[in-house]
Amino acid sequence: MGFENNDKAKGYWRENLRLVLGLLAIWAGVSFGCGIILVDVLNEIHFMGFKLGFWFAQQGSMYVFVALIFVYAAKANALDKKYNVQED
Repeated sequence: MGFENNDKAKGYWRENLRLVLGLLAIWAGVSFGCGIILVDVLNEIHFMGFKLGFWFAQQGSMYVFVALIFVYAAKANALDKKYNVQED
């Protein structure tokens, strides 16, 4: 199970890095943006009895992080199949 050539390996890691950085940007945006920067605006909205900004700061960013783990796993498997380096 290896890459056919060096160009395929570079392409794989380029796409993988782009995926990781994109997902990290989403997580940072949710945790930092919704939990800190936009907290006053979001606190005007109530969610399950809590102010939305407080909810994002306490639990929402963790739920997004767990969801992003599943998104990464699915997209990484698809990337592995695309470059023919999937596990059997």
